[in-house]
Amino acid sequence: MGNKVQNIVQRFRFAYGIILIAGAAIIVRTVAIQFINPPESGPEFYRTESIRAKRGSILATDGRPLAISIPYYRIRMDCVAPPDTTFDKEIDGLAKSLSSLFKDKSASSYKKDIMQSRRNNKRYKLIGNRTIDYSELERLREFPVFRHGQNKGGLIVEQTDKRTNPYGRLAYRTIGYMNTVGEGVGIEESYDYYLKGKNGSREMQKVLGQEWIPVSLDNTTEPEDGLDVRTTIDIEIQEIAENALKEQLSKSDNFEGATAVVMEVKTGAVRAIVNMKKLSNGKFDESFNYAIGQPSEPGSTFKLATLISLLEDGYVELDTPVDVGNGRFTYYNHTYSDVGRPLGKTDVLGAFEHSSNVGFVKMATTFYGNNERQFVDRIMNMKITDKLDLDIKASGTTRMLYPTDKAWNKLTLPSMAIGYAIDITPMHTLTFYNAVANNGRMMKPYFIEALEKNGKTEERFSPKEINGSICSQSTIRKAKKALVTVVNGQGKKYGDSRYLIAGKTGTARILLENGKYRDEKGYVRHQASFAGFFPADNPKYSAIVVLYSGKTRSNYYGGAWATPVFKKIADEIYAMNPDWEEPVKAGGIAVDNPEICGGIAEQEKIAIGKTRMADKPEIPQRGWVAFEQQQAEVISKTLSIDSGTIPDVRGFGLKDAIYLLENEGYEVTFKGFGVITGQSPAPGSKASKKQKIELILSEK
Repeated sequence: MGNKVQNIVQRFRFAYGIILIAGAAIIVRTVAIQFINPPESGPEFYRTESIRAKRGSILATDGRPLAISIPYYRIRMDCVAPPDTTFDKEIDGLAKSLSSLFKDKSASSYKKDIMQSRRNNKRYKLIGNRTIDYSELERLREFPVFRHGQNKGGLIVEQTDKRTNPYGRLAYRTIGYMNTVGEGVGIEESYDYYLKGKNGSREMQKVLGQEWIPVSLDNTTEPEDGLDVRTTIDIEIQEIAENALKEQLSKSDNFEGATAVVMEVKTGAVRAIVNMKKLSNGKFDESFNYAIGQPSEPGSTFKLATLISLLEDGYVELDTPVDVGNGRFTYYNHTYSDVGRPLGKTDVLGAFEHSSNVGFVKMATTFYGNNERQFVDRIMNMKITDKLDLDIKASGTTRMLYPTDKAWNKLTLPSMAIGYAIDITPMHTLTFYNAVANNGRMMKPYFIEALEKNGKTEERFSPKEINGSICSQSTIRKAKKALVTVVNGQGKKYGDSRYLIAGKTGTARILLENGKYRDEKGYVRHQASFAGFFPADNPKYSAIVVLYSGKTRSNYYGGAWATPVFKKIADEIYAMNPDWEEPVKAGGIAVDNPEICGGIAEQEKIAIGKTRMADKPEIPQRGWVAFEQQQAEVISKTLSIDSGTIPDVRGFGLKDAIYLLENEGYEVTFKGFGVITGQSPAPGSKASKKQKIELILSEK
């Protein structure tokens, strides 16, 4: 008996000794870690994770989306959450369904992977090899196991957004983009601060398996979504300009790029801007903004500035004689020449109509040869070369020499008079022509009309003036007459009995890499352009078309290549509404029975208040309002919004419809353009939250 007790005591002492040694080792290790050799950082169990805000949309002037963020979903699974009975019974069906949806691996692989994660207590496992859209998410919610929700099915859904352009590459270079490191171009880059909103945050906790899961909703700061940016772009005019330019580019393989811009005369609002650059595969795409990023010598379109200078300084009238002779004139050992049949004796109007280089060089050197500063000062006072300070960043800068500059020489003045020795962008040229159309008032080109949130205007941008008067009204009238004469005289095949076009062609050689206009093999590059406005007697729009050729031995004249594009654009805009009450609405339109889109009552009241309707409908103070046309009057009605019942958004614009439906918890898709003429499921149908609704848009 004594031996047994002694053995027990010895074993206890041995075990106690081991415990003492282990405890001492732990203490020593702790002291070493904390005081002798501490690590750079301790183990991390919590962290703050950013929640990305939804990026605002970029809208056309009528509210149709040009760039929009579409929700997509990343799927994760809490593999521990499903009860054993549910998991064991339905795991085969879940694995089969996931394999069918994602098509990345077999059902047996999915089952093995999920079961292994369950054994390892994984609570935040990524499912699938990609994000899914809303319709796929609705299918997935009905899968075995997942159909029991998050608590009992382990389904975790994380929303993410993808940027998409509903109208494809339409005005893409101006709309722009942002890359993953925050670099971009166009409106997306310039208005990124407003579009991106403010990100939220949530606390994350590391759990077994080295996974991170949200701690709780109490530790979450919701993101503040970005503002919508409403642009000046008119989709119909944009498509007209793009189609006209593409059609012309298809007629020659030698073009390297082109641009076309349409501006509203009174405001400077850019209604269309097309930029086409040839890619390595021979196709053209919106990959470089020639309109604002390609300064060059404009050629004969600049003769309008020379003409205005001569008229304004009192040196000539349109009927002042000009002797062009045989179309060649030598000045300081450089010979300037005209294209085509020599004009001989003509007048200022004839020299402008036929774009005579000799005529304008002679006039410039005769009247400004002894006072070159007067000519340059006149150009500068008209602000033709001033920085435009556009809504979007412009890479192109203008260049104009002054007589005191070292680079100035005796050929600078005559060259400048015919559009050389000066670099300006197509947008600068258009802004100048638009000022002539606007009776001398030069407007700043702009692309952004307003910043909006949930359909309501947060900030509106008004037209801005660059120059109150580039010259006297007398000179403006003469300049307009000269521009009309060009189109209906020398360019008479582009005249139109329905309306007058005023404008000027331009053909210029482009400097090559060697600093010359011709290479060693005799090849040159051309810039063919046409700038003008219409209708000339009451201008609504101004426009410019510029095409850039590759190296060639052929000629690419503005009259042959750019003018047809301008004429096609003008014709189709005119055909949209030949009485010119539309599409320009700045002064209000006299309409007895207009079609009015439904929307937010406060906004409708403002819009209808600006029209000249004889009998304006009564608008409620708040809420959503729709409109019906009944014979000779428009009737308003308050739209009933009932939870669980799909509202009737037919007759609405897309932006308001999306805002209304998404606020009610529905998911929206759409196709077509115009106003909403159909929706599925039908209005009045019973529906649960997250119901997918398809909207059909068409032009009435």
